[in-house]
Amino acid sequence: MLKMTSHKTAATIAAVAVLSVALAATARADDATGNSMQAQIDHGKSTYASKCSHCHGPNLMNSGTVTPDLRAIPDDKTRFVTVVKNGKNNKMPPWADILSDDEIGNLWAFVSSRRKP
Repeated sequence: MLKMTSHKTAATIAAVAVLSVALAATARADDATGNSMQAQIDHGKSTYASKCSHCHGPNLMNSGTVTPDLRAIPDDKTRFVTVVKNGKNNKMPPWADILSDDEIGNLWAFVSSRRKP
């Protein structure tokens, strides 16, 4: 009886371990640099707070200004990166000389994680 319980316990522990590893592997979405998606979002949130929120508002929108509601932007990373780097319509300044490609990618991760469906 003890051996049977021992085998069941070992099998249960092994199954939990395998499932834990599988869950961890699927939950962690890494980018090309090895940063987890949550880390990118966190870095993007920090960059947004220091560089973007004064115009775009603390919650991705700033009513009463000409800035768009960033919660409603298209799901188009290329377009986002281009606008951030080059500016837009002489209303948004270019940030290519100020923000690195990684910082812009992190901004995209943050903004896109808060988009309205």
